[in-house]
Amino acid sequence: MSTLDVSKNNSKFLTINNVKTYVIPHYDLNDFTIEQIKFKDTDKQRAVYKIVTPDNTYCLKKVYYPAEELMFVYSAIEWIYRHNIHVPRILPTKNHGRFVNYNDMLFILTPWIDGLKCNFNSQYEILLAAETLGKIHSYSKLFQPISESKIKVGCSNLYKSINKHFNNLLVYFNLASRFNDNYSKIYLKNFETNIKLAQLSNYIASLIDESYLSKSICHNDYVSKNLILDIDDNVWVIDFDKCKIDYCALDIGYCLRRVLRKEKINWSFTVAMSFFEEYELSSQLTLDDYKYLLSYLSFPQKYWKLSRDYFGNINKCNKKVFCKMLKKATKDCYFQYDFSLKFKSYIEQKFNTRL
Repeated sequence: MSTLDVSKNNSKFLTINNVKTYVIPHYDLNDFTIEQIKFKDTDKQRAVYKIVTPDNTYCLKKVYYPAEELMFVYSAIEWIYRHNIHVPRILPTKNHGRFVNYNDMLFILTPWIDGLKCNFNSQYEILLAAETLGKIHSYSKLFQPISESKIKVGCSNLYKSINKHFNNLLVYFNLASRFNDNYSKIYLKNFETNIKLAQLSNYIASLIDESYLSKSICHNDYVSKNLILDIDDNVWVIDFDKCKIDYCALDIGYCLRRVLRKEKINWSFTVAMSFFEEYELSSQLTLDDYKYLLSYLSFPQKYWKLSRDYFGNINKCNKKVFCKMLKKATKDCYFQYDFSLKFKSYIEQKFNTRL
């Protein structure tokens, strides 16, 4: 299977008329209407179209990766589907293919899932998300993709990343002390709590034994916009573009960080524990999985990311906007630190160990 040049800019070919003429005829669709829902003209160019027929509604999507990776995504979706998880399957073309190649662009067709995105302010819906994620990880630990696939593997070293970001925060401290502008003053005011979070995160990451981290198919974008609740409260997991074999704790942490930042949740230790309990009904976590989660959730990600972008573009950025974003990012840092200390104690008690 040859690799297509999916990185080239094909935006001029993505008109509705061209899609109707050159893509849709590969599917058995008649008497339809088509609407472009999304278009993102970046290096990872994406386009989404909604197709409505008298009987069904479909999602036609232009993907941004080559066919070999698409076959991995297809394999992952099929594996999860066969274990009774609600996912929109990639539908076959008239010639039983799994995608359409038009002008070196790959298109896939799936059912359109009606419903509402998962509400991460609702504890009920948070637990539905946790239950579904636990099942996905449990059922996919023995996953094998079809032979045409390029196996996508993550499993990057958390300590290397956290340690680099920790040292960045020290550099930003020096820069803030030198510039002493409004952004810098907010940064310095909140430095003590955030550096404690970063120190805890860095230390715990150094203790992780990667050989004991659980691996499975990971969605890698398991957030509310990709979790659709239908009328019967079934969770439909959509958009597997970023899926790969990865550490389960990364998938959990990426989702749970979004949950805990919600204003109504505000780093609630109780909500996090309920999430873990629901998840572990299907998939047990190891001590090192919990270490990974503690490190991941403790690091002051927004504080670091905003400061990286600010000090890297200090002469070009909108300083008022960055000040506003940093104030918002730091207003709950004390709650995050309290959460991290409670989480550390919980792990020590659960596994009868000292961290």
